[in-house]
Amino acid sequence: MIKRTDANHKQIIDQIRHIPFASVFSTHEIGKGFPDIVVGFRGINYLFEIKDGKKSASQKKLTESEVKFHTGWMGQVHIIEKIEDVLEILKIKV
Repeated sequence: MIKRTDANHKQIIDQIRHIPFASVFSTHEIGKGFPDIVVGFRGINYLFEIKDGKKSASQKKLTESEVKFHTGWMGQVHIIEKIEDVLEILKIKV
């Protein structure tokens, strides 16, 4: 089964790669509700679920497996739609 990504997935990854001291790895193919990307920034790992901000609220809703993962995960996981969301979470001022 081919795992699809949101339309903004590649753009967000490309933008994160330009952030100093940040690395990013696409994990969207793991499935089972695991978030789309993992970002390492200054020694801390961040899990991000990417949703397309251009879609309606019902289309951006977490899947059942995503909800299960998010509620069961004992660390932090964030839902993002754009690079500005990432910058805010990483506390990077532009």
